[in-house]
Amino acid sequence: MDKEWLSNEIWFKTARSGGAGGQHVNKVESKVMLFWDVKNSRYFEDHQKNTLLSRLGNRISNDGVLLLESSQSRSQLENKEDVTQRFFVLLEEALKPVKKRIPTRIPKSKVLKRLDRKKKQSEKKKQRKRYDL
Repeated sequence: MDKEWLSNEIWFKTARSGGAGGQHVNKVESKVMLFWDVKNSRYFEDHQKNTLLSRLGNRISNDGVLLLESSQSRSQLENKEDVTQRFFVLLEEALKPVKKRIPTRIPKSKVLKRLDRKKKQSEKKKQRKRYDL
């Protein structure tokens, strides 16, 4: 994944961030929001875009724009680096191919053990019964 190429397709907005910081928080826009238009990206092919849209559907708006935000730090620069790093990790995870599950069978020995355990339990309960003489 060419991070420089993708960096040209993303844009940032800043906003005032809540949390610790006192009066500083009320004056400075340290929260960083990252936007990326998935549908109009020139970096990915159509099948990759469809994969991203399906796997990241809950993070993508109706317009096809991915939004990530960070307000971890009181520094705007640190938040920008954090959100950019999270963006690339998110894309890598979403584009990983899903391993196909190979169905396995329960070994016969395990099935027989379970049946034997059930039989013993049944016998134990039968012995607790009262018998009429």
